[in-house]
Amino acid sequence: MEDKASLLRGRRTKIVSTLGPASSTKEMIQTLFFAGVDVFRLNFSHGTHEEQAARYHIIRELEKETGKVIGVLADIQGPKLRVGNFADGKVILKTGASFRMDLDKTLGNEERVCLPHPEIINSAEPGCRLLLDDGKLCLIVRKVGKDFLETEVLVGGPLSNHKGVNVPDMILPIPALTEKDHKDLKFALELGVDFIGLSFVQRPEDVQEAKDISNGRAWIVTKMEKPQAMQNIDAILELTDGVMVARGDLGVEMPPEEVPLAQIKIIRKARQLGKPVIVATQMLESMISSPTPTRAEASDIATAVFEGADAVMLSAESAAGQYPKEAVMIMDRIISRVEKDEEWRKLMEATREQPHNNVADAIVAAAQKICNTLETPAVVAFTRRGKTAQRMSRERPDSMIFGVTPTLESARKLALVWGIHPYHSITVDNPACSVEDMVAEASRIVQSYQVVTKGDHMVVIAGMPFGQAGSTNLIRVVDIQ
Repeated sequence: MEDKASLLRGRRTKIVSTLGPASSTKEMIQTLFFAGVDVFRLNFSHGTHEEQAARYHIIRELEKETGKVIGVLADIQGPKLRVGNFADGKVILKTGASFRMDLDKTLGNEERVCLPHPEIINSAEPGCRLLLDDGKLCLIVRKVGKDFLETEVLVGGPLSNHKGVNVPDMILPIPALTEKDHKDLKFALELGVDFIGLSFVQRPEDVQEAKDISNGRAWIVTKMEKPQAMQNIDAILELTDGVMVARGDLGVEMPPEEVPLAQIKIIRKARQLGKPVIVATQMLESMISSPTPTRAEASDIATAVFEGADAVMLSAESAAGQYPKEAVMIMDRIISRVEKDEEWRKLMEATREQPHNNVADAIVAAAQKICNTLETPAVVAFTRRGKTAQRMSRERPDSMIFGVTPTLESARKLALVWGIHPYHSITVDNPACSVEDMVAEASRIVQSYQVVTKGDHMVVIAGMPFGQAGSTNLIRVVDIQ
């Protein structure tokens, strides 16, 4: 790709786009990439391993052809709780009626159905709620037996085979990774994905299990979609590499008025820790079947940008919708417009986190002040594992951040982080790399992207000796000649 400048995004907030039946060809994936996608999501709740591998290889071919680093997120399904089957395939539950849920695999009717999850029955207590079919129906437990629950229908309606069950009032003794998840996780890691989306996390132990399996090969992105996860938010965020505000299931298990507050809380805590946070679910839901969004959806995206999210995500809009390209384009336009607004810049300034009491944080805080004072077009963060660049991102500078790393794996992970243009450079893959070498490489990179012109300043931050993790201790102001 000759025109490198055309590959730079004119925005800081990243776009994550899900691939599916509507977006699996090389032509469409390429179209979505040029429309603005930074990270592609492979949803392992749908599709075969062969289909996911084909999408992954197309992304990597595109990355090689364009020379721009692209991130890949594998979203693991997690435990799905469902009712059994009905004799007629479907029943109508009447509000106020009694309804029994048990372990008997006999086909259900208007009075009972199989609930093939003994862990729910064992954990339930009178007064606990059961939400069915994405929260459309609500039952309350009146009696708990050894192998059954007697419930009362609080909100009735149609219920058909295999509809989902949510249990907001229970902590279930089940792992976040099922047998299927273990197979999917192993496959995704062998494929080489950069991020693992971990579904239905309840406890920090769920995150630790996935991290132990990943062993550093991919960042774990915990999906916050359970009230129990919100109760353990601090311990979970300490362990995880990134977080997703998964508003779909979170909105089923929590009252709707609580979801926006949960979103703000998750974003603020993730920003404090300098960990990437994605806002997801129904951001442009109407564009599954419409070429334009609602004004409420545009405001929803803008709100996530104003709150300082690292990324916003498309799900069915790009995976199965009729207008995947248009959905990415309008998301790109909304983000870009918000980030040009003076109020957005003031908000980023006002919500900047205070540096921690260590040398690395002091360096990036100083770099941010220099960038703003000198109005530098770019700051170049040399980093091996990505931490220096992440710290710089946490400062939310006006300048474009180039995260330069000698490892392609680290560069791909930085594709998710706010404001960073990841760059893989083998030039600095040398422990003996000097400050002069890094300055020369930084100048070459930013000039090749036409970010700076003669007379501009550029800030360089790094750790010396280079390649030693956690050693950010150098800052240099460079005059572009």
